Amino acid sequence: MGLLDILLGRTKPVAPDLDELFALPSAAVTLEAAASFTPTGRGAVCFATVEGAAFEQTHREVRALLDADTERTGPPVELERDAYGYSWLVSHRSPGELPLLVNDLHAVNDSLEINGFGPQLLCSLAGFRDEEGRRLALVYLYKRGTFYPFAPLPGAGQRRDSALELQVKAALAGDLRIEEDLARWFPVWGAPGL
Repeated sequence: MGLLDILLGRTKPVAPDLDELFALPSAAVTLEAAASFTPTGRGAVCFATVEGAAFEQTHREVRALLDADTERTGPPVELERDAYGYSWLVSHRSPGELPLLVNDLHAVNDSLEINGFGPQLLCSLAGFRDEEGRRLALVYLYKRGTFYPFAPLPGAGQRRDSALELQVKAALAGDLRIEEDLARWFPVWGAPGL
């Protein structure tokens, strides 16, 4: 970045660092201690819908890569589309296997990036739940290299628990790169991995 960029207030976008995902298991320990949320074993990678043979080949490669895990039960990754037209590659693990889930999310992101689909990547998330049944997602923004919490309220309608999200933000500030711009804490209504 040059002097003119500094004077004009222009900034370079943060390069995605997929290795930030590996901070999730230690953040989960902090999250459980601070707010009693534990992993659900579900996670997902969201991207703008892509059609064509190149994406189908990449999807097959991702499935083959994750299917190589002989200890996995059930499908390694499922492709789902949400009501907004975005695609989600969803991974299922047991709740105690968060490090393996993070490996899955990293592998999916990495495979899509390597095969030229990086610009379509939007976010990844890992799901959590507490004893009261409240849901929470820790969402990684691919293009920003940061995380934010998303806590939908139960029941009809699209409402979120902003107080819980801010509590989680404060609790995880030492564990994850938290997105400081709250306007970028996009709701992920109906996310398959949540």
